[in-house]
Amino acid sequence: MRAIRPVSLLMLSLLALAGCNKPAEQAAAPAATSGEQVIKLGHASPMTGPIAHIGKDTEYGAQIAVDELNGEGFTLGGKPVKFQLVSEDDQGDPKMATQIAQRMVDAKIAGMIGHLNSGTTIPASKIYADANIGQITPSATNPAFTQQGFKTTFRLIADDVQQGKALADFAVNTLKAKKIAIIDDRSAYGQGLADEFDKAAKALGVEIVKREFTSTSATDFMAILTGIKGAQPDLIFFGGVDAQAAPMVKQMQKLGVKAPLLSGDGTQTGNFIKLAADAAEGQYASAAGAPKEQLPGYASFAEKLKNKYNAEVVIYSPYSYDAVKVMAMAMKAADSADPKQYLPKLAATNYQGATGHITFDAQGNRQRSAVTIYQVKQGKWEVIGVVGGENTAQADAPTAGKAAGAQ
Repeated sequence: MRAIRPVSLLMLSLLALAGCNKPAEQAAAPAATSGEQVIKLGHASPMTGPIAHIGKDTEYGAQIAVDELNGEGFTLGGKPVKFQLVSEDDQGDPKMATQIAQRMVDAKIAGMIGHLNSGTTIPASKIYADANIGQITPSATNPAFTQQGFKTTFRLIADDVQQGKALADFAVNTLKAKKIAIIDDRSAYGQGLADEFDKAAKALGVEIVKREFTSTSATDFMAILTGIKGAQPDLIFFGGVDAQAAPMVKQMQKLGVKAPLLSGDGTQTGNFIKLAADAAEGQYASAAGAPKEQLPGYASFAEKLKNKYNAEVVIYSPYSYDAVKVMAMAMKAADSADPKQYLPKLAATNYQGATGHITFDAQGNRQRSAVTIYQVKQGKWEVIGVVGGENTAQADAPTAGKAAGAQ
C-alpha cells in the first residue's frame, strides 16, 4: 500500500492543476453572488492582423455596455443578473468564424454581438440561427446577412445596397464622374459593396471603364493601377479596407493617377490617413451611419471609451455598445434571457441609443439608416454630405472639376 500512496498524491496534484487550467472565458466570468445569474454574450471580430484596430474597437464598445449593465442592478425574473462578454478573435477568417460560432453555442451564450466582417458574419449566422440565438452585427453590411430568412439576425447600420446607392449618387451628381474604374478585394464586404456601387452607377448612366479585383492580403497594386490609368477614369472606386486603401493611394500618387479614390466604411478611419500620409489628402469614403458628431450619445460614449481604454472611436464601437444595450433591453422586456422569449421583443425594438433611434424592419435591418460621405481635408476626415437617417445635413460639396480631377 505504501508504494501506491505517492502515485495517488501525484494524481491528486495533477487533478488539482487541471482544475486550475480553465478556459479564459470561464476564468474571467463575473463573480456571482447567491441567487445571481450569469448571462453570457458572445463577441467576435478580428483582433489580430491588419484590421485588428477595427476589431478591438467593437470589443471595447461591447465591454463598456456590459460594464454599465452590471453596474445598474439589472434583474430578470426577479433575480440579479451579471453579464459576461465572451470575446474571441475570428481573424476575419470565415472558417475560424464558424468554429468560434460553434464554441459560442457550446458555451451557452444567450446572444451574439458580431461578427465584424460580412465574410465571417454570414457563415456564422447559420450556426447561431440553428441554435436559435439572437445575433446583432454592429458592422457587417452585405445584404445577404438579413436575406436568409432567419429570425435571429439583426443589423445596426446601413447595408451595401443603401451605401452603394449613396456612393454612386455622390460620384455622379456631386463629383460629376462620367467614367469610373472599380477595384474590390474579393471579400464578401468589398465585392458586395463594389457590386452595389457598380449597379447603381450604371443605372445613373456612368461608364465603368475597368472592373478589377485583388485579394485581402495584397499590397502591390501597381499593375492594376497602371491599366486603370490608361483608361483615364474620372474616379476610382475601391471596395475594401484601410490597410489596402492606404498603399493603393500611395501607388496612385506615384503613378501620377489624378482621379481620386472613393471607398466605403472600411476605409473611413484614422488609420487610413496615418498609413497613407499625404496621399490621403482629397480622398473620399463613406460611413454606414450618421456623422459621429450627429450621434446623440457620441460625445458621452467617446468620453467613456477614452477613460476606460485611452482609445478613440475607430468606426463601430458606438454600434457594438448599442447592440449590447438593445439585446439587454429585449431580455428586460421579455423578463428572460431565453432567446425563445426575447427574440420577438428584439424584433420589436424601439430604443434610443448612442447611435440614434433604433428600430428594425421585418428582415432585421435597421430602419432609417444614414450614410455619410467624407473627404480627407488637411489630414482629417470632414463630412461632405449625409444621405438618409433622421438627422441629416448637407455640407458644401467641392466643385466637380476639382473633385473629379479628370485626366
